[in-house]
Amino acid sequence: MNNHELGARTLESAIENLPDEKSSETVEIMRRFNDVFQRHDPSELNNLIAENCVIEKITPGPDGDRWIGRDACIENWKAIATEPGAHFDLEETFAAGDRAIIRWCYWSSEGRSTRGVNLMRVRDGLIVEAMGYVKGR
Repeated sequence: MNNHELGARTLESAIENLPDEKSSETVEIMRRFNDVFQRHDPSELNNLIAENCVIEKITPGPDGDRWIGRDACIENWKAIATEPGAHFDLEETFAAGDRAIIRWCYWSSEGRSTRGVNLMRVRDGLIVEAMGYVKGR
């Protein structure tokens, strides 16, 4: 195979691996969602959360609470985003179609860390599901 053929093949591979439109939309929604926690500003949640959203929280163990409905989900995330002295280190966000995985490390105001993931689902441009999981102690 000559250099021209190799270059054309590499370009074809790169084009095939570009995110599809749905994945790109999900990535953008997750970026905006993550910004809420990075900026400690929950005002954008109103534009991100669906009426029928469901959260499965990481606490209490072993199965966590379920929060159902837009208002309940916003209340939960607003409390997390505005918790004094706490913050998230984002480790990775990955999207495939209408689903996303967010890997994170949460730091409490006391300096304790918890690592975990959220499995997210988006429909019609809004978050409809978030399932949180953490590493055991």
